[in-house]
Amino acid sequence: MSLVGRDRERERLAALTGALLVVGEPGVGKSALLRTLTGHLVVGVEAEQDLPYSGLHQILHPFLDLSTLSGVRRAALEVVFGLSDGPAPPVHLVGLAALELLSAARPVVLVDDAHWLDQASQDVLGFVARRLTGAVLVATARTPIFAGVPTLHLEPLPPADAQALLVAVAPDLDSARRESVLAQAAGNPLALTELPFGGNSLEETFAARVAELPDEVRASLLLAALGGEPVDLEPAVEARLVDRDGEFRHPLIRSAIVQSATPAQRREGHRLLADTTDQPDRRAWHLASAVVGNDERIARLLEETADRALRRGGAAAAVSALERAACLGDGCERARRLLRAAELAAEAGRRDDVERILLEVHGLELSGRERALVTWLPTAFDDGVGEGAAGPGELAALAEAVVADGDVELGMRIFWSVAMRCFWVEPGAAVRERITSVARRLPIDPQDPRMLAMAAYVAPVERGDAVVEAFRTSAPDDPATFRLLGSAALQVGAFEDSVRFSLAAQRGLRAQGQFGLLTRALAVEAWSRTRLGDIANAEPPAAEAAKLAEETHQPYMRGLAAAVQAEIAALKGDYDHAAAKAAEAERIGLAAGARPVLATVQLARSLAALGEGRYADAYAAVRRIHDPADPAYQLAIRRYVLPELVEAATRSGNTDEACKLVEELDTATSSPALAAGLRYARALLARDHEAEACFTHALDAKCSPWDRARVQLAFGAWLRRQRRATHARPHLKAAAEAFDAFGTKDWAERAREELRASGESRNANGELTEHELTIAKLAADGLTNKEIGERLHLSHRTVSTHLHRIFPKLGVTARAELKEALMTYSETVT
Repeated sequence: MSLVGRDRERERLAALTGALLVVGEPGVGKSALLRTLTGHLVVGVEAEQDLPYSGLHQILHPFLDLSTLSGVRRAALEVVFGLSDGPAPPVHLVGLAALELLSAARPVVLVDDAHWLDQASQDVLGFVARRLTGAVLVATARTPIFAGVPTLHLEPLPPADAQALLVAVAPDLDSARRESVLAQAAGNPLALTELPFGGNSLEETFAARVAELPDEVRASLLLAALGGEPVDLEPAVEARLVDRDGEFRHPLIRSAIVQSATPAQRREGHRLLADTTDQPDRRAWHLASAVVGNDERIARLLEETADRALRRGGAAAAVSALERAACLGDGCERARRLLRAAELAAEAGRRDDVERILLEVHGLELSGRERALVTWLPTAFDDGVGEGAAGPGELAALAEAVVADGDVELGMRIFWSVAMRCFWVEPGAAVRERITSVARRLPIDPQDPRMLAMAAYVAPVERGDAVVEAFRTSAPDDPATFRLLGSAALQVGAFEDSVRFSLAAQRGLRAQGQFGLLTRALAVEAWSRTRLGDIANAEPPAAEAAKLAEETHQPYMRGLAAAVQAEIAALKGDYDHAAAKAAEAERIGLAAGARPVLATVQLARSLAALGEGRYADAYAAVRRIHDPADPAYQLAIRRYVLPELVEAATRSGNTDEACKLVEELDTATSSPALAAGLRYARALLARDHEAEACFTHALDAKCSPWDRARVQLAFGAWLRRQRRATHARPHLKAAAEAFDAFGTKDWAERAREELRASGESRNANGELTEHELTIAKLAADGLTNKEIGERLHLSHRTVSTHLHRIFPKLGVTARAELKEALMTYSETVT
């Protein structure tokens, strides 16, 4: 009867493959809807939310054939389930193992009250739900707890269905009581089925039933509600509080029982449960709930619980245990326990927890190391930025002081935050020099991959050559080091090395389930491939990086991935998509002041404007990356966008300013990207009597196929303008073929336009497509770009781009010439 009005929802569940999250208020019918399916049912219990992976163990238990898993995944589950000792696995590796088991078994798994699962189990369940195919997983929760999972929002019943349900449940209610119940229930099915029998609210109704039970039954119910095993509860079954298996008929009943007990009764219940359990973690938590005031003994038990949780990969449970221990234990231990909890929260990427815990530390007496932690922890995340966080210069001095006190490991962790901040924000030349000076005094081998990456972030210009040289001798053997070197290579413009290292990192990071680091390796690969013109192979890592950044809560990387997607779209000539992605990335970048995101956005906009022939706009966009006062200024990236800068400048009347910027960067360098960019810039800016030598030098030098194609296009265009068409055509043909291969159709069309202008006879590539012919005819009829766009559902800028291609194909330079040219064209193709 409780499923009155839920036919559509039942049909959706019956046809389901994959995962679904059902969300709604307590009593709205989530549990009843879930039980229309037959499958393995697990119910989240509040009392177990601090026991890491306890929920996942219940979910996987019927399918837990570990012998079917590969070694690393089997080991991960053995560790988190306490079956063996070993390094705590990352949550995504556990997720991969769970996904493999469920995909093989193809079960129907039902998880009720998933919001009460421990955090580690929630994280794994969300990971699985986003990827599950074949099997069925349905979870219920009060609020959306899984990002990226299809969600069914279960609403209260409409008035007609509510009335029908109430009549079915309590047909003999008088009209006044019926109206009162309908008003109180407000469409909540559980309220409609319970309130007719007394009470003005569900909690009041359940509490009243509990109060009528014998004392010993109430005591047993309380123990069950606090996480104990149910005993003989026959009177509670008759009171419709539990079912025949001793399970509570609804989570609100459990809550009502606990709330109706006195504090002393609850403490006594926890004490009894602590005495009867043989599980040390459950015992510690029950004792913590039974005690009044401080108890250092119980605090130490909780700290041991935190240690066990960490060994199983339960960082969230460890943080909770340490925080509770800090409250219960001696005051002299409070700061240590809180700061250890904050460190663990930072390592788990739980920024809100770090900020909350640090507020609790405020005012406590701290040691020197503890003061260093308070200063550093807000910046301890991989983006190196936190609200109200210390600046890079202050952190560099802090790292040096910590190392001087003998804590090299903490000093390195702090210094890594310093380096990351130099990537995302701009500290200024003086601070960068100070940081570099501190780095030289650190007792770490300069060839250590961590030091190489930090040098690339902090001083990509001064240390760039040394970093590039180190790539030739680096032989890392683990994915984390490969990732560091990939990031360092990007900073110094060694994009081929960046792709190589990033790909090597991804294989290991995937196998290990290190999805947070995998996101970064994918983003670096996509950024580097795009700068190399390899956009076909850049698209998949960019898309995956964007998806994983959302999943792993890395907004800066989400912004960077979106900016790279905008750059790819601009190169492909999909200008509307490029604009949308650029706007999305810019929102993220501006909110956080993330300069690499904003710089890449401006690069994407410049490329789009170049493709559409809007050269002044192209120059204005890319010029921002070079302006230290602009939020888009980024020290490393500005060195690798010279081709866009100079090309836009020479076509928009800004050559003199571009010359000054090139001169500023025109230094000997082993950075492949900067060297190629400088050769291209010198050729475009050279006087006519010097240009040929500059172009020839650029073509003779080692460079990427993309850089070479750009030089060939520019060189061919220069030769044509010098009336050397015969010499121009081979370069222009090669450029057109290369740009076609890259998938950059507008660049290819520019090369073909130059080729036609050089006297090359018309071929199939010079013919109008059906779409172009339609646009040409509408323009010939006098329609504006906006009017054409409205008729064809295109933006006016896209229409402009099409006409930019159409004019040279028809041999015209103005719209007034189109009508006659189309008549001639029609006769030719006919």
